[in-house]
Amino acid sequence: MPFQEGETVYIEDDGGKRYWLKVAYGMVKVQSLGAIDGSRLKDLDDGDSFSVVGREYVVFRPGALELMSSLDRGAQVITPKDAATILMHCDVKCGDRVLEVGAGSGGLTTALLHAVAPSGRVHTLELKEENAVRAGKNASRTGLDACWSYSIGDARSMEPPEGPFDVLTMDMPDPWLAIDNLSPVLRSGGRVCAYVPNMNQVESTVLALRERGFRDVRALENLQRSLEVHPGGVRPAFDMLGHTGYMVFARKRS
Repeated sequence: MPFQEGETVYIEDDGGKRYWLKVAYGMVKVQSLGAIDGSRLKDLDDGDSFSVVGREYVVFRPGALELMSSLDRGAQVITPKDAATILMHCDVKCGDRVLEVGAGSGGLTTALLHAVAPSGRVHTLELKEENAVRAGKNASRTGLDACWSYSIGDARSMEPPEGPFDVLTMDMPDPWLAIDNLSPVLRSGGRVCAYVPNMNQVESTVLALRERGFRDVRALENLQRSLEVHPGGVRPAFDMLGHTGYMVFARKRS
């Protein structure tokens, strides 16, 4: 499908450098490139190429991975490697209703929206208005922000939105203190994920979930290493994306 006005896309040069823009059929200002004639994108589709001042660029429609990697950042983000694990272990799918605690910069929000749209919904509880505004700005880049809403307040004590929700994700320092307040709006059989940076937080969360009768309680982390591929040789990269956070998963029983 050809690109539509208002759609967020990126163009990539031969060196892999990306330039982001919102499609408009007039002159469009592109950071680090200057102004380009947006009407040239009118009949182009995903993966097509065009030239700017004699240099060729390929234009792509971004997926969740590219959008998460180019967020307007404020608070720390949940990385794609962890977001993918959360989506799989929480079985997030089209039509699900997800209650998210802690918008941060909207990294996980972006991944969740891609999974639940167009018939599902993500509702975020956030302590700080500035974080919610930034997350909303990043959500709008997905074109799926109609599936997103938020409330400002303390997840440990505020009145939660009306359930039932299929999934509860918590990116907060003390998720065990929010379980009693939020679990009533999680459906029976619904899934929980708590994302925390330290092992003592893992312990407190796991014990709290077990004490409240949750089943299939488990914790894990992801370590990811790229490969350097060259003609005649392949080796692991010297740098790796190591510890970013621990994830605790569980399911609610009736």
